Amino acid sequence: MQSVDTLTRAELADAIHRQLGLSRAESLSMVESILQHMVTALSDGENVKISGFGTFLLRDKGERMGRNPKTGVEVPITPRRVLTFRASQMLKDRIAGA
Repeated sequence: MQSVDTLTRAELADAIHRQLGLSRAESLSMVESILQHMVTALSDGENVKISGFGTFLLRDKGERMGRNPKTGVEVPITPRRVLTFRASQMLKDRIAGA
């Protein structure tokens, strides 16, 4: 079984620190600023596209009937907005080649 690692904000900031030579505090501030800008755009109903990486899309799902898998009872699922991610072709190609 393959080990699953998680890339954290601190690791992103450290990569910026190493590659751009900014201080650790400036690097972390940059990461936080970018993430906050993305969150604000998404909460305002905008999609976020990062060229060469992918697109974060908001989708409105209507009400529908679902089924409780344990009891089999049908229950209504309320309408909601969901966030999806669609990877760019460039990202898909790099992952497939890895």
